[in-house]
Amino acid sequence: MTELVVRRLLIDLSQPVDRHWCNGDPFLTAWFNALSMSFPVGEQFFIDAVRNGFKALPEAEQAAFMTEIKGFIGQEATHRRIHALFNAQIEKHGLVNEWEPRARERLRLLDGTDPRHGLAITAANEHFTALFAEWLLSHPTLLDDCEPRLRALWHWHSAEEAEHKCTAFDLYQHLGGSEAWRTRWMRRVTLIFLTDTLRQTANNLKRDGTLWQWRTWRSAGRNLLGRHGLLRCTFRPWRAYFKPDFHPNQQSSDLSSNWLNENAQLYVKVEGAA
Repeated sequence: MTELVVRRLLIDLSQPVDRHWCNGDPFLTAWFNALSMSFPVGEQFFIDAVRNGFKALPEAEQAAFMTEIKGFIGQEATHRRIHALFNAQIEKHGLVNEWEPRARERLRLLDGTDPRHGLAITAANEHFTALFAEWLLSHPTLLDDCEPRLRALWHWHSAEEAEHKCTAFDLYQHLGGSEAWRTRWMRRVTLIFLTDTLRQTANNLKRDGTLWQWRTWRSAGRNLLGRHGLLRCTFRPWRAYFKPDFHPNQQSSDLSSNWLNENAQLYVKVEGAA
């Protein structure tokens, strides 16, 4: 198992955030804002799913997972808190989070179901966030013109997502989760996640008054489908999830640990976090 460190990012999100904080680019700003809007409810679901999966383990087997589960929960709880602060700032620009209530309604359908379903959904979402993290950390200049605290926020979050990408997956497998349901949930999560992200991004752009500007669509094409675009760069590693012998560690990278080592002045480790 992996020992996960809980870190508190040393940035102040009580101060306002610029309307187009991401390099002055309306599309990138709206896209990142949309992702952030999903995090508080999403991270809480992941925490609950992993907790429930841990409780479903035979008591004799829980000790082997306890340290990693504690670190996972600590990291995700920290992400949930800091993105709630960030979301409060961007809502001052007139943005409305329509993703969260939809997500809450869908997640209620899982109440009382086999905990492996929650773990499979979490593992699929963690694969998505790990792919996004790898893309962002491999294109660090994407945030070069952002103010330092927001650049730190997204790089730190990405680094930790890459760090704990195996937790829900391993717990799902340890509980005897099937390959059929693992891949079935990934297909469902792919459709839901991409639809919700694009829908919230368009909503953000509409409220910002930049939805139909040429620069918005040009940026969307370049950053999603261009040579170094997110969707183009992550398609193959996304498809690898459907292989019968897939494991998240097969897509390893040093970018996460390198960033954490090189930017240790931006955070403090939280002892005894849970």
